[in-house]
Amino acid sequence: MTAFSRTILLPSPPDDVWAAVLRPALMVHIARPLAVMSLSGGAPWPDEWAPGEHRVDVRLFGFLPVGWQVIGIHLLPEENGVRRAEDRGYSPLIRRWHHVIEVAPAEAGGTRYTDRLDIDAGLLTPFVSLFARTLFAHRQRRLRRLAEAGFDFTRT
Repeated sequence: MTAFSRTILLPSPPDDVWAAVLRPALMVHIARPLAVMSLSGGAPWPDEWAPGEHRVDVRLFGFLPVGWQVIGIHLLPEENGVRRAEDRGYSPLIRRWHHVIEVAPAEAGGTRYTDRLDIDAGLLTPFVSLFARTLFAHRQRRLRRLAEAGFDFTRT
C-alpha cells in the first residue's frame, strides 16, 4: 500500500472549485488524455456526482483498455470551511483506491485544492502509484487552467 498527497492553489473562489469537483464531465475532462473514462454501458455522465458506486471503463491514453473501475462517491460534511469528496474505488487490478479531494479557502484568497490518494494494488502498487502521481499532476495542471478560464472546459 502507498499514499501521497498533492496540493495546488487555484485563483477561483472555493464555491466555484467545489462546483467543478461535483461535475463528473469536468473532472473526467481534466484526466484526458492520460486516462479516458466512460460510464459502463454507455450512459451519459450525470450533471453532478451522486453518492454511491459508479462503474466506469478506463482506457489509458485513450486507446489502451485497462478494464473497469468503480468510482465510489462519498461527500463528507464540511469541517472548518474544508469540503471533502471521497472516491472509495476499486477494480480487478486495484484493491483499494481511496482518493480524497479537499477544497478549502486559501489564506491569500482563492482556493487550496488537495488530492490525497491511498492505493493498494498488490504487486502492481509501485506502478499504479507512479501512474497515479503522474495523472494527478496532469489533472491539477489542467484544473488550474480551467480555473483561470472560469471552468469553461470548452476553452482548454
